[in-house]
Amino acid sequence: MVADYLSLTKPRIVALLLLTEFLTMVTAAQGWPGVRLTVFALLGGACAAGGAGAINCWYDRDIDAGMGRTRHRPVPAGRIAPERALLFGLGLSATAFGVFWALVGPLSAWLSLGGGLFYTLVYTMWLKRSTHENIVIGGAAGAVPPLVGWAAVTHTVGPLGLALFAIIFLWTPPHFWALSLIVRRDYAAVGVPMRPVALGVPRTRLAILAYSAILAGFSLVLGVWLGPAETGLAALLGAAFVGLAWRVCREQDRMHGARQLFRFSIIYLFAIFSGTALIAAVLH
Repeated sequence: MVADYLSLTKPRIVALLLLTEFLTMVTAAQGWPGVRLTVFALLGGACAAGGAGAINCWYDRDIDAGMGRTRHRPVPAGRIAPERALLFGLGLSATAFGVFWALVGPLSAWLSLGGGLFYTLVYTMWLKRSTHENIVIGGAAGAVPPLVGWAAVTHTVGPLGLALFAIIFLWTPPHFWALSLIVRRDYAAVGVPMRPVALGVPRTRLAILAYSAILAGFSLVLGVWLGPAETGLAALLGAAFVGLAWRVCREQDRMHGARQLFRFSIIYLFAIFSGTALIAAVLH
């Protein structure tokens, strides 16, 4: 039962969000942000992301039951009652706000709450089932942790914090569209208009390439604050990202390139945030 409740929080996604929050804190502090602040900021972030994930599992239980990769989740499989999943998610979200407010800072609390509300109300309950642009707009929710981390350290939302927000915002569509190419039949079966379902595979591949190029180009802006080492890091990672996106465009029916891009996109996010934090801590 404990494992089922943990799975409601989508722990792999939580881990990725916490990574971007923590590395942004290191970047903002230009070094170690301190044990107390780090522990409480990450605790709040884990509760916020986990609560949003649990509410998503509650709301999406009908479509989760119809997709191969999600039908074994605790709610559609009947191991956790829907109302219990909802209460669990709301409880985690309330805990997150309290932790941030009392132990980190009010701005982080409001940013975290706003990100959770955007994910549940705007993306999950509205955009996901109504438009093929769902992940383009809804991806803003997953980009909030850098803002939370920056605010935890500085109690402001600075331009570099906003730039790191934009990195994840631009990264999300090609990352998620690569996955949606692989599992597009699942989405088609439950009527969710992800881009490959609504617009077809060729147009999705072109969109992946376009967003990858925009991401690679925008990432160079980080060098404005962190210098040529950051520019070089962004250029190297961006070129690899675009190269894999180009491979996705070139392949025909096989999804090998999409799988490669999906896996690399996670490495990319870790590498650019880790590299940025290291450059900020060591060179600035």
